[in-house]
Amino acid sequence: MKPQIIAEEPINIYDLKKEISKIKKRDEELSLRSTKTEEYLNSFVVLKQKEAKDLEDELLALEVPRVKDFHVKKMIDVLPASVEELKIVMQGFTVTITKENQQKIISTIKKYL
Repeated sequence: MKPQIIAEEPINIYDLKKEISKIKKRDEELSLRSTKTEEYLNSFVVLKQKEAKDLEDELLALEVPRVKDFHVKKMIDVLPASVEELKIVMQGFTVTITKENQQKIISTIKKYL
């Protein structure tokens, strides 16, 4: 019997790290993929869970037009430090952000770096 997908929801790497730790406590030992994922997360996670949540709330509070929740989660994953880096992150999406909003996003992210 195949599991049924009820809903898909994007998560950032900070939420993923939290979920991996829950699985580790539950199963006591991680699978090969989970172990590799945990190693990756330990290398690239910069912020604490609470800081990531606060940053997400602040970015969503900016109410940038056409920027959705999954765009914000991607910004939190990469933490762009300049407008050029933000443009590269958003390049994969069909979203245009004004220069003024780009500056707001970068200044918000820089508070947490």
